[in-house]
Amino acid sequence: MTEPTTLLLARHGQTVWHAENRYAGVSDVALTDTGRAQAEALGRWAGAHPVDAVWTSPLSRAVATAEPACRALGLTAHREPDLRECDFGVVEGRTLAEFAARNAEAAEAFRADPVARPFPGAEDPRAAAGRGTAALRRIAGAHPGGRVLVVAHNTLLRLVLCTLLGIPLSEYRRVLPRLDNAAVSGIRLDARHAALLSLNVPCAQGARP
Repeated sequence: MTEPTTLLLARHGQTVWHAENRYAGVSDVALTDTGRAQAEALGRWAGAHPVDAVWTSPLSRAVATAEPACRALGLTAHREPDLRECDFGVVEGRTLAEFAARNAEAAEAFRADPVARPFPGAEDPRAAAGRGTAALRRIAGAHPGGRVLVVAHNTLLRLVLCTLLGIPLSEYRRVLPRLDNAAVSGIRLDARHAALLSLNVPCAQGARP
């Protein structure tokens, strides 16, 4: 039997759209100074709790967040296209409030069930959950028994966590309101099962999932 892999899932650092809570999906948005400091903190955490590999989304905010950890451990990050954030369609670069001001009915439908009624032009959340889950399973399969840092995105990781833990996807915004920037959530994954080890732990606390 293949040994389970511990995946340490981290959301990228704060971006320039973060303060206004703008949706950044496929848009390649830069880190702020705070985001770069969060990345450095994640790097120090990884240096104190080494991993065997680092994988990231291809978007620059995730790659930049992983760089200090790679530097601390002497590793080169692997980029996985299927770890990219969801495409939020017409809401890319906008806030939910801005969208609601123009289309109150669609905004309310999204709040009620963000999976059945995603934003117009957005990626189907079920498809995003499927590709993200498949990516994590491939990563776990490549590092049996290992510890792997995975740097990706808020909505994608929440959808994937719900999929792996058997939580209805429609509940992802309620059950997992957000993953904090550069916080770590640990899961143990094998070919059949997933177990949650920790959730949204600030790397500054030094916890070892």
